[in-house]
Amino acid sequence: MSRRLFLALALAVAVALAFAASPYASSSPDGLERVATDKGFVERGKLHKAQHHSPIANYAFPGIDDPRLATGVAGFVGTLGVFAVGYGVARAARRTRT
Repeated sequence: MSRRLFLALALAVAVALAFAASPYASSSPDGLERVATDKGFVERGKLHKAQHHSPIANYAFPGIDDPRLATGVAGFVGTLGVFAVGYGVARAARRTRT
């Protein structure tokens, strides 16, 4: 199997899983948020200033009314974004070595 075919198939599987599985992720708080709630200091938590301008805040793509679809699209776009950044870094690193 060629490297490009493998890369394309792996990306397709990752994007499909992100789109299909992310709407079913737990909405329960994670461990850190749960401890902060139990200990009574969750309200003192602050967002980092970069989080105020997040393009996909709260893991939901803006402008889509259906919450499951908004989360699925956010997973799709996020996976493609992470792939694009990783691919760009890998290409830049490979050019530097040669």
